[in-house]
Amino acid sequence: MEKCPNQESLGIDLSAAERWPGPDSMAAVGAPDLRPICAEVGPGAREQPIFTTRAHVFQIDPNTKKNWMPASKQAVTVSYFYDVTRNSYRIISVDGAKVIINSTITPNMTFTKTSQKFGQWADSRANTVFGLGFSSEQQLTKFAEKFQEVKEAAKIAKDKTQEKIETSSNHSQASSVNGTDDEKASHAGPADTHLKSENDKLKIALTQSAANVKKWEIELQTLRESNARLTTALQESAASVEQWKRQFSICRDENDQLRNKIDELEEQCSEINREKEKNTQLKRRIEELEAELREKETELKDLRKQSEIIPQLMSECEYVSEKLEAAERDNQNLEDKVRSLKTDIEESKYRQRHLKVELKSFLEVLDGKIDDLHDFRRGLSKLGTDN
Repeated sequence: MEKCPNQESLGIDLSAAERWPGPDSMAAVGAPDLRPICAEVGPGAREQPIFTTRAHVFQIDPNTKKNWMPASKQAVTVSYFYDVTRNSYRIISVDGAKVIINSTITPNMTFTKTSQKFGQWADSRANTVFGLGFSSEQQLTKFAEKFQEVKEAAKIAKDKTQEKIETSSNHSQASSVNGTDDEKASHAGPADTHLKSENDKLKIALTQSAANVKKWEIELQTLRESNARLTTALQESAASVEQWKRQFSICRDENDQLRNKIDELEEQCSEINREKEKNTQLKRRIEELEAELREKETELKDLRKQSEIIPQLMSECEYVSEKLEAAERDNQNLEDKVRSLKTDIEESKYRQRHLKVELKSFLEVLDGKIDDLHDFRRGLSKLGTDN
């Protein structure tokens, strides 16, 4: 949910609730009062829900008048209720057994969208500002449209009530005049006393109605000023939204840069792993070559033993011995090359490719020597067969 604007940016004067008339005077002019949530709401009751949604509920901090305080730990049900008998509308929300919103809608109230998913309205009677955070912009739009519809209905109901008050006042004045004429015409009889008492009651009611009308006019002016401040606050909130958008764009660019850096590091790690695999393969190849060298040395030892057993072939064996010595020298050279290759591997991992070339060369030489040894063995076998 998006961040909610503070009370200072809204410029709402909550002290206007002190200038509202009391419950008795509101009942006198037919205004809806703040009633507790009880058995009046439900099937068959006089208050029925006409629209229901879910949202996170907030209230302005009564101490600082700036910060928002969560009224619910999670999204709760928020409903519009219509009172058939009183012809009034209320917004009601209950969290468990706790009533967190009980706001009677008046024609002077204004629901303001401060962001794509957050809206608010000031309730001077409850001396607070309510805020609702929705999960989507569509839900906020539907709630705002319903608020405007209910506000218009409340305005129509108020106009009808005002007409009834004016009609009652005119009727009271006519009754008062008629009563005075009757007193002048006749100064005796029990009906005169009753008419006089009724006339006094009507005068008192008329005085109270006039006073209530003045109070309502004062409150109407106050709410108009609050509406102007709310308009200014809305413009400031729009500017704040633009600033938040710029900050979000900067953060998104930084996020893209970090992702690119992570991709580069992952690619470097992949190259390192490939180099490690190559080194492992070269080590296995060296071990295989060493095993082959040990086998060839064993074969050479067997050949030396056979040459010692045949003294009559000394002359020819000398020639063979020279070849064997040459082969031994070649083998020694090959061993030196293998040791050199091991040293090169330990010193630098970057010589691995060159090592493959040397190993191939070594295999070719070794194969040539093996062929020479096989030729030598066949020559010995042939000499033995001839002898």
